[in-house]
Amino acid sequence: MNISRRAFLVGATGLAVAGSLALPAFADTLDEIKKRNKILIAVDLGSPPFGMTDGNMQPIGSDVESARLFAAELGVPLEIVQVTSPNRIPFLLTGKADMVMASFSVTDERKKVIDFSDPYGVIQIVVAGPKSLAVKDIKDLVGKRLGTTRGSSNDKEATTQAQGAEMVRFDDDATLITALVSGQVNLMASSPQVMQAVNARRPNDPLEVKLVLKTNPYAVGLRKGDDALREAVNKVIAANLKNGKLNEIYTRYNGTSLPEEMLK
Repeated sequence: MNISRRAFLVGATGLAVAGSLALPAFADTLDEIKKRNKILIAVDLGSPPFGMTDGNMQPIGSDVESARLFAAELGVPLEIVQVTSPNRIPFLLTGKADMVMASFSVTDERKKVIDFSDPYGVIQIVVAGPKSLAVKDIKDLVGKRLGTTRGSSNDKEATTQAQGAEMVRFDDDATLITALVSGQVNLMASSPQVMQAVNARRPNDPLEVKLVLKTNPYAVGLRKGDDALREAVNKVIAANLKNGKLNEIYTRYNGTSLPEEMLK
C-alpha cells in the first residue's frame, strides 16, 4: 500500500505539520510481524500510569502490560518502541512501529490519517472528594471550591458543567495534588490518575469518584489499510475485555475500573 499524506498536524492531537509527505509502502503488517517474529508497539513511557519506568529503568504501566498481553495473544515477542505524544503518528506512518498503544484517544481528526482498533481503555474527567463530602449530582457542586489544573481539558469541562462552583485553579497537576493533600481544597476536577496520586499521600482520608464529567475512549493506532491486523487486534480486545484481563490491568494502574458498558 503506497501511502501519501499531506499536512498532518503536530501538537496535542499527535499529528505533525509537514507539507506533502511521501511515506514508505507497506505490505500486510500482520504478515510482516509473523515473518519477523516480533511486534513493534509504540508506547509513551513518559505518561504515567499508562507508560513509565520503574526503579530499575524497566518499562511498566497499563499500556506496557496491555502491549505485552497483545503480543502474547498474537504469539510473537514484543519490542517496545518509545514515543512521545507528538510523534506517535509519525512513528506509525513511517514504519518505526507496527501499532501504537499510548493512551491514544480516538478523535475524528486522527481518524483522517490513521485507523483505530476498538477501544480498550478510557481516560476520564471526574469530580472526586472525600467520602464525608456529599456530592451526588452536578448541582451539589454549587458554592463548593473545586480544584483543577489551569487551562487543562479538566478545567474546560468542569467550568462548562459545574457552573456555580468556585473554581480554584492550579498551575499544574503537582500543585493541585499538593493542595488536595494539605486540605487547601477537598474537591477536584481531574483524572482518576491524579486522584490515585493524592490518595497515596492522604491514606487516612482518601478521595473517591463522585461524578464522571466525560469519558474519552482510547484505542490501538494502526495504519490505514491494515485490516488483517486490526481484525486480529479487535479479537484480542474483545476476548480480554470479556475475561477481565484488560480491566485487571487498567484497574491496578488507574485505581478505578473500566466503564461497565465496555465490559459487557
